Amino acid sequence: MERRKSLKQIFKGLLGLAGAGIVSRSFAMDSNTSFEGNKIAHGAVVKQNDVPLFSSYTKHGDMVFVSGIGAHFKGDIKAHTDHVLNELKKVLESAGSSMEKVLKCSVFLHDLDDYDEMNAVFRGRFGDKPPVRTTVAVGGVPGASLVEIDVIAYV
Repeated sequence: MERRKSLKQIFKGLLGLAGAGIVSRSFAMDSNTSFEGNKIAHGAVVKQNDVPLFSSYTKHGDMVFVSGIGAHFKGDIKAHTDHVLNELKKVLESAGSSMEKVLKCSVFLHDLDDYDEMNAVFRGRFGDKPPVRTTVAVGGVPGASLVEIDVIAYV
């Protein structure tokens, strides 16, 4: 419980910093780190005070791991879900993958009552054979987003 509270405070602070232009994103590919002979590529890196915090995605071999994406604007669950899925599509394509290649999807809802409306937008976005999915209501997603989604895909 204490960890969740701490994470909420960190993300709330990041949103304030982003609004002030203090948190920046570097859209160039970061260093390709070697891991057991394979290269690891990193997508956009979110920084706090010029210190790397997390990557938008990490690519290792034929696998792509995409960080959680939320919607940080006023709107309902349908607008937030549509925005998040569109952003996931962009990140996956920049990593050389696609929505149809997603193997695992985790959905974090602010409120479980939004489940049906989220599903209405989610349906069909991953092709004819959608990925396995976990959906949980967490009672609060960073940045006041109503939904956050992360995925694991292949290239």
